[in-house]
Formats: sequence, structure tokens, C-alpha cells
Amino acid sequence: MTLHLAWQYLFSWTETEWNIPVPEIETPEVDARVAVSADVDEKSEIGAGTVVWHLAQVREHAEIGEQCVIGRGAYVGPGVRVGDRCKIQNHALVYEPAVLEDGVFVGPAVVFTNDEFPRAVTPEGVLKSADDWDAVGVLVREGAAIGARAVCVAPVSIGRWALVAAGAVVAADVPDFALVAGVPARRVRWVGRAGVPLEDRGEGRFVCPRTGMGYREVDGLLTEDGARHGSSRP
Repeated sequence: MTLHLAWQYLFSWTETEWNIPVPEIETPEVDARVAVSADVDEKSEIGAGTVVWHLAQVREHAEIGEQCVIGRGAYVGPGVRVGDRCKIQNHALVYEPAVLEDGVFVGPAVVFTNDEFPRAVTPEGVLKSADDWDAVGVLVREGAAIGARAVCVAPVSIGRWALVAAGAVVAADVPDFALVAGVPARRVRWVGRAGVPLEDRGEGRFVCPRTGMGYREVDGLLTEDGARHGSSRP
């Protein structure tokens, strides 16, 4: 038994049968923790400190960064790229060729589609193969979060630190710091890095009530202004 497989077995045994916390291991080759019931292709790459939970599937050539969490029953398609410190929660479906930058949150049962005009068969009635259509992907920028059961209809991009409400259907690009909700998803508020709605201070200026960070809206887009203001929360 290889060292990697032995560690997989130990991880499953300690977590499920004896409920003993899995120890921290410094060796880079075994730093990723993979449950024995997970299906992780040998051609994929899993970064140090990442945990892949039971019944998750990570396909060939997928690249998952460091300190990520891949939840129970989640699916990561071939060639999908996931940055560092991302969370893909239980039963989320991340189809190729999706790209997730650092610090992205994907909630439970989220779906990233990859077929703009789906059909099971060709016009001649023949079952389609992988060569009969071109996959299109979802791009999720740094720090963005996708709420539970949201659907992102590719091709689409989710901006930096944006927040997609639970159950939303995203069919158009989402700007940085936008909170979008509904079907189809539309912007309803601005949010900051902390994820809470910003306070409108007038004249295009906004402040995060949690961090005091200032933001400015210009031509329908929001950027950080680098200033810190008084926070309304302790």
C-alpha cells in the first residue's frame, strides 16, 4: 500500500469509526486529506492542507489549490481550476471548464453549467459525444460567494467579492461587490469584503458597517476607495 493510500485509509477510519480528530501532518506529499470514499483521479492535483470529503469526485486534470474544502458529494469536473482557500460545499456541481480564483465560496447544491445550448442528440438523432459540443465555463473571481442552490448559467463571470443569493439563477455577468438575487439574478445591493450590505452615505459613497472600509460607485461599478470610516458595529 502506498503512503498516500495508507493516509486515505487512516483518514476515513479515524473520522467515521472512532471520531478521533485527524492529526496535522507536515509532510507536503500527504498534507492533503482525502476520504476513502472520495473519487480523486490520479491525474488531478490537490494542494497542501486541502480536505476532500466523502463521496466527492475530482476528475482528471482538475487543479485544486491549498487549504480548500471539497464537501461531501461535490463534483469537480475535468480541468477545473480552483484557487487557494476555497470552499466547495456538499453536493455542489462544478462543471468544466470553470475557474475559481482564491477565496471563493460555493454553497451546497450550487450548479455551474457548461453547455450553452444543450441537446442529448444531434439534429440527426444520434447521441452526442464530447466532440459534438463546446463546453463553456463559469469564472468566479477572488473572494466571491455563491449561495446554496444557486445556478450559474455559463458563459458567465462573477466579480470580485460579489455575493449571489441562495436560489438565484445567474445568466449575466455580476460586477465586483454586487449582491444579486432572483430569477434571473439582478443586483439589489452592494456588499464589501465582509459580505454584509454597505451603508449608503450619499454622492456615490458607501461604507461597510462591519469593517469601516469605504467604497465609491462610479458609472454603475463599485471600487474600494482605500479609506476607513467609523463602523456602526462594535
